[in-house]
Amino acid sequence: MLSYQQYLRNSTVPKEIIDTFLDDNQPTWAKYDPEVGYILGNSMPRDGIDGSSTISTSQKNGARKAHMYADRKCRINTYGNSFTQCHQVSDGETWQEYLAGHLGEPVRNFGMGGFGVYQAYRRMLKTEQTCHDAEYVILYIWGDDHNRSVMRCRYAVTYPWWDDRGGVAFHGNFWANVEMDLDSGQLVVKENILSTPESLYNMTDPDFMVQALNEDLMVQLYATRQVDPSSLDIESLNALAEILGVSKIDKMDEPNLSSSIENIKKAYGFAATKYIIQKACDYCNGKNKKLMIALLCPTATRQLLNGQQRYEQDIINFIDKNGIRYFDMNLVHLTDYKDFNLSVEDYMQRYFIGHYSPAGNHFFAYSIKNAIVGWLDPKPITYRDDDQKMFDFKGYLPD
Repeated sequence: MLSYQQYLRNSTVPKEIIDTFLDDNQPTWAKYDPEVGYILGNSMPRDGIDGSSTISTSQKNGARKAHMYADRKCRINTYGNSFTQCHQVSDGETWQEYLAGHLGEPVRNFGMGGFGVYQAYRRMLKTEQTCHDAEYVILYIWGDDHNRSVMRCRYAVTYPWWDDRGGVAFHGNFWANVEMDLDSGQLVVKENILSTPESLYNMTDPDFMVQALNEDLMVQLYATRQVDPSSLDIESLNALAEILGVSKIDKMDEPNLSSSIENIKKAYGFAATKYIIQKACDYCNGKNKKLMIALLCPTATRQLLNGQQRYEQDIINFIDKNGIRYFDMNLVHLTDYKDFNLSVEDYMQRYFIGHYSPAGNHFFAYSIKNAIVGWLDPKPITYRDDDQKMFDFKGYLPD
């Protein structure tokens, strides 16, 4: 079995992949960013419904292309991963566009596939200090976003199975992240160590990948099933477990090794998410902005539909305890499921093709609608009750 160090050596990126990724004349799904690693590019992958291709384009500010009322003042910016970006649908089929069409005002989409909660938060911080800021901010959290926050480089986790398609689909390179300082027992910020396009070529060097990631505890936790456990830094992983208050790894207890690792992984990711949510709340409060957390994870959805406890209940408890405004799409699916006589998998296929299908994004948009209408002040133009006899269409009609 591979050692962890050999696993990292195998994660190097061929130079031609990086050449394509950095080529501004080449349409690529992602494009380089010095802070969060990458942001949305322009591409048309064949990943949509019925074997179709999807048109995914970005604006100069890195947001996904908007069509509905895009020239009007924007009050809502959305941040998160691929379920915010709305991967696997075309530009006009995102939940932001469906929602904007209904509300009569734009909803910006700064989501990016593969981001963790921290990378979405950093994207939020950067954007909200520009002319593209908004009074209302939605931070969308999905699945293993928790764990991605504490990785230095997600590519080291995905390379065994992800197809870079010659560089057109490359992403997951080094980015800014948070990680646990084992001496202080506190989460600390780590900036992107490959913060120039030229420096990205370090990922072609096996020695660099080992040096940069040998102490990345989350990457180690993900690699455990593929490497010899004796090559892992068990001492550091157990120091992390002690800080997080979960059981340590006992190499002699092989039957429970996997569950111990999963418990550390989950606790580490959740600790980071709580930290980031609090930072996002503090930032928005300090800037007179309003924050809403949006939650969806198909794993949690399936657990709820099967009558099981959701794995991320700890995050819900944290949000509730701190009085943070949030919208939970998992519970919407649970209620909706009761209206059907379907298996869980057949129900999920109504809305998901991996990510949401256009029907799934439409359902999400009209599910979160009431929460947003009640949040905005003043209400969207389509929900105002002002006894106005004539509507002023200025800004809605073509010149």
